[in-house]
Amino acid sequence: MDGSISRRGVMVGAAGGAALATVARADGTSSSPVARTGTTSPGTTVPVTLRVNGETLKLVVDLRTSLLDALREYLGLTGTKKGCDRGACGACTVHLDGRRVVSCLTLAARCQGKEIITIEGLGAGGRLHPVQTAFIEHDALQCGYCTPGQIMSAAALIKEGHTSSDTEIREWMSGNICRCGAYPNIVAAVRQATQEG
Repeated sequence: MDGSISRRGVMVGAAGGAALATVARADGTSSSPVARTGTTSPGTTVPVTLRVNGETLKLVVDLRTSLLDALREYLGLTGTKKGCDRGACGACTVHLDGRRVVSCLTLAARCQGKEIITIEGLGAGGRLHPVQTAFIEHDALQCGYCTPGQIMSAAALIKEGHTSSDTEIREWMSGNICRCGAYPNIVAAVRQATQEG
């Protein structure tokens, strides 16, 4: 062997790193990269105050942290899903100041003082949002992975008034991909929620 790194060595190192990260979470310490010493350069973190689902939360995040990662990794709000991490699938859709955004392409540091609603905060008073109810009634899901993003997008497009026809619903929901192909049921659920809303 010539002393270069082998594929096996890389895999063993990766597995060891994952095991250490798991141990750090299991013993009660924070899993955020900022809380672990030595993982960020000085000046790359910033304090951020986010208003999520009606609650004001203070964090210290790396400047490059996406809103998606802040929600999932820092705040434990795992209803928002990480699909493609490139803004192409819509699984991470949330509402930011009343507009739908893909949270994987939105920097957490840019959300200072903005109102963020996730799937966990969509309903009110312990009741499901009409879109959530319609998705259940129309069985508008299969694996369920894309469902939170689909629901968040549907709730926003109803507010936006883009539900005059099935064609319009399909067009305005086109940024949300369902790999299982539940599109007819999704359209039916959006139509029902529009009529009830």
